[in-house]
Amino acid sequence: MRDTRESRLLLVLLIAIAFALITVDIRGGEDSPVDGARQAAATVFGPVENGVSSAVDPIGNAIGAVRDSGDRHDRIAELTRQNAALKAKLGSDDRNRSRVRQLDSMLKSAGAGQYGIKGAEVIGIGAAQGFSWTVTIDAGANDGLKRDMTVLNGDGLVGRVTTVGPSTATVLLANDPDFTVGTRMEKTDELGFATGQGDRPLSVQMLNGKAEIKKGDRLVTFGSQKDKPFVPGVPVGEVVRVDPSGGDLTRNIFIKPYVGFTKLDIVGVVVEAPREDPRDTVLPNKPAKPKPTPTVTVTATPSGQPPVDGADNGNEQ
Repeated sequence: MRDTRESRLLLVLLIAIAFALITVDIRGGEDSPVDGARQAAATVFGPVENGVSSAVDPIGNAIGAVRDSGDRHDRIAELTRQNAALKAKLGSDDRNRSRVRQLDSMLKSAGAGQYGIKGAEVIGIGAAQGFSWTVTIDAGANDGLKRDMTVLNGDGLVGRVTTVGPSTATVLLANDPDFTVGTRMEKTDELGFATGQGDRPLSVQMLNGKAEIKKGDRLVTFGSQKDKPFVPGVPVGEVVRVDPSGGDLTRNIFIKPYVGFTKLDIVGVVVEAPREDPRDTVLPNKPAKPKPTPTVTVTATPSGQPPVDGADNGNEQ
């Protein structure tokens, strides 16, 4: 439409009519004379409006997603952290199986020796008391632990309790140079004193310098008065070297401990000593010696060999 005098007059007239209709509609309220026209317009233009709204909604949703992405990221990060913590708590399947085996072995040993034990987990190594071979366990006075209690696992003697706190305790390991325990030889009952040597075999001073000892012989704890610090019958190790006696009153031997002190995990503290000395019952059964396999020698005789003189070859002369 061109900008003429008539068009400008028409525009002014339409604006005046619009204002007049608005005034009438406001004053009329629900009985407004233009209400019918408004409803008719809503009927005509409503679907168009809904269509436009539907077309625009994805854009609005996208804007909302961007706005909420920060909160969603925080929730994902929190769930990831919780998942990692749960995995660390449960550990791997291999570790769980290993710990079950350790616990089962320890309970069998405790049952064989009739030891009342309190299970614990090693949670630290090298305590601050100045000992070179110590571990910290997650059980203490609140669990009935006291100083000078024997500590073992499914393999044998681990050490003795030296310091007790409310919920933790320090264990001096049997391979520490400050550690000494009375020992008894399996079957022969020969007595000695075993001393730790770090990562080397334990040194045992036998009281009988003429005792018959050989490699593979096994030793257990002799026990202490009132069972402190050591209860009797706990496996210690087996002989790997025997020094010549040289006519001395005592004799030194060296034993390989049953316990691997660098891989301790599940241990048991003996809180109740056995009523009777278990003697050698806690020692594992020795593997059976393999039976010799009989051998049969077969000597092959060459075919076509002529008969021996004087033998009947089946031909009559």
